[in-house]
Amino acid sequence: MTGVELILSTLCNASVCDYGSSLDELTARQNEIQELKNAINGKHLKIGTYNNYPLSWAEGSENGTLDGRGVAFILVNILRQRFNFTFEVVVPERNFELGGRRPEDSLIGLVNSSKVDMAAAFIPILVQYNKFVTFSNDLDEGVWMMMLKRPKESAAGSGLLAPFATYVWYLILAAVLVYGPCITLLTWIRSKLIRDHEQPISLSPSVWFVYGAFIKQGTTLAPEANTTRVLFATWWLFVILLSAFYTANLTAFLTLSKFTLDIENPEDLYKKNYRWVASEGGTVQYVIKNPDEDLYYLSRMLTNGRAQFRSPVDDQEFLPMVSGGAVLVKEQTGIEQLMYADYLQKAREGVEETERCTYVVAPNAFMKRRRAFAYPNNSTLKILFDTVLSYLIQSGIVRFLEHRDLPSTKICPLDLQSKDRQLRNSDLMMTYLIMVTGLAAAIAVFLGEVIFKRYIKVDAKLEDKGKKTKKRKNKNVKPKSYDSSRPPPYDSLFGNPRNRYKFNEESKKEIINGREYYVVNNVTGDVRLIPVRTPSAFLYR
Repeated sequence: MTGVELILSTLCNASVCDYGSSLDELTARQNEIQELKNAINGKHLKIGTYNNYPLSWAEGSENGTLDGRGVAFILVNILRQRFNFTFEVVVPERNFELGGRRPEDSLIGLVNSSKVDMAAAFIPILVQYNKFVTFSNDLDEGVWMMMLKRPKESAAGSGLLAPFATYVWYLILAAVLVYGPCITLLTWIRSKLIRDHEQPISLSPSVWFVYGAFIKQGTTLAPEANTTRVLFATWWLFVILLSAFYTANLTAFLTLSKFTLDIENPEDLYKKNYRWVASEGGTVQYVIKNPDEDLYYLSRMLTNGRAQFRSPVDDQEFLPMVSGGAVLVKEQTGIEQLMYADYLQKAREGVEETERCTYVVAPNAFMKRRRAFAYPNNSTLKILFDTVLSYLIQSGIVRFLEHRDLPSTKICPLDLQSKDRQLRNSDLMMTYLIMVTGLAAAIAVFLGEVIFKRYIKVDAKLEDKGKKTKKRKNKNVKPKSYDSSRPPPYDSLFGNPRNRYKFNEESKKEIINGREYYVVNNVTGDVRLIPVRTPSAFLYR
């Protein structure tokens, strides 16, 4: 029993499989492949390709013919040596994958019209392409990425606003504006329900308490009710936790060089209305125009001019567009080659290392598609070539050829791993804005006070009448009780500056517990003891 028969006998159960028929089919398959080998031996093929550096492109030779270059033609040369055929290279007139008015305009058109025997290029396997050509076994999975100009600042923000997201700042601002009125409202409700000496806190002190506590300043308010104390303690706890998180995140932001991009997904192109560009007649153009594709919503950007498709002679022509703010959508291998060539050029020009990475790639892919060679429908070359191509794919040779001209490390990554992080003027820009805003607010308040006190006059008669009425009422009205929990007026401690001499004369000295004190009455009627001896006495003078 031969080796093939032994394998078939172990895999196939005699009660289910027809051993004789399987062996006959295998023999017929081998005979068919041998006939195809004999038919292609010494034959001259026309192989189409298009410029898609570094995977495939064509160059003119001295004798006027075109020579195929790139990974695709390395595979073609392996097939040529294996099956002993010759070939010539044909390129479409407009370098399209699909499209154009004539079949000669696109590569798929050349294959579909049988003007070439096969297409040696990494062509995406799309549903609409299957109508025109037959694809080989999958060579790889193509990944389309988005390349844009490296921003100077992170998309998360810069300076003092970077630690929190935008909506978090809005929520903090809302808390600062709302909590003061809440204190006033709750203390007013409490004063209506509970009759005691605790008075409701008016709006102005409440707002200043919230603002002062937010910037970690003290307050002159001294509530005695437990309800008000809980309100104050809640706001202080909120401020402590908020400042702790803010300080930690600000330290992390200022010490790390990693930053995020405005464009991370294809959805960001549409939501943020970014201008982007891709190759004309390529896969991207036909994917976004297909209503059955997930990226069909990007076709709306074609109508407003935010998306463009170009046909440059060289991919380097895309770089000025990217430097001008556009986003380039292209295969990952092509983008890596562009960035690497730009990096090497800047290195030869003597540009500093920190300034060589002008471009950056978005972290997420634009799309992914399987890619393969293409044959005319009913072509016999697929049966012959797919076996060899499968060996090359499974052994990793195709993947190696795609990246052989690139360095092993990632080219200009998003995180440049910069060890020194010095503060820039942009990091402190918010401090300048706060200072300017504060000065502007102070000037506005000052002008308001001037206008109110100088130019808004009260009727003199009403003012005099009010004064007379007030004097009459003061004769029968008792002085209001003074809240001892609040700080005493300055006059009670230091005396009115105009009446200091009178204060010293009216004061009486008494010796209490062996020390000499001034015994004075303040404006509230309370008795105050002021030490006479220095240096304590100087604190009260």
